[in-house]
Amino acid sequence: MMSDQNTTQSDDESAEVQYDPNSGRYDIYECTVSDCDNVVLVVGNDDPPMSCHDQPMERVTEVDMSVKPPDVRQVLLQAFGLPKAGLDICLCVIGEGPLSANEVAEQLGYDRSTVTRYLNKLVELGLLRRSELNREGGGVVKVYHSVDLERMRRETLIGFYVWAGEAASLIEDANLTKQDYLKENPDQDLPEVFWESFPDD
Repeated sequence: MMSDQNTTQSDDESAEVQYDPNSGRYDIYECTVSDCDNVVLVVGNDDPPMSCHDQPMERVTEVDMSVKPPDVRQVLLQAFGLPKAGLDICLCVIGEGPLSANEVAEQLGYDRSTVTRYLNKLVELGLLRRSELNREGGGVVKVYHSVDLERMRRETLIGFYVWAGEAASLIEDANLTKQDYLKENPDQDLPEVFWESFPDD
């Protein structure tokens, strides 16, 4: 068991990635004014996105910190608050739709009430759309479709940026709280229980 744990840890460490400004996938820019903390993330644009203090922002080329590579499922789970069932349902409709709640439930083996709840949530998020389909034997049934791909791209990116902005604000608040603590306690190291003292909203 110990050897398996060690292997897992080493795999996690080897999976870490660093920001590569030459990849072209995204860019990070910062203000060149020394006392300004303005930093922006840009996807799909090679030019400086904006100016700050009437000067073009400068591309960040060196980042010391490494991070674990994101997994698309985990990103969607965290950013949109969807558990695995919700994500499974979304991907099922995108790949196989239009589908009714009963058809989704049959394909995935989920309870129909669970499927209906998440389908409605996905419609609210703008990731799916709902319409009515006439049955061959009469009557109508609600079916769910994927939205226009360009619209989905925009909605998911903007939704993620909102989530990322909230996450960045939490990190900034934590850093300020840490600074305040060290100023008030100059002769003490940061305690291990620091995060317990971080205020909850």
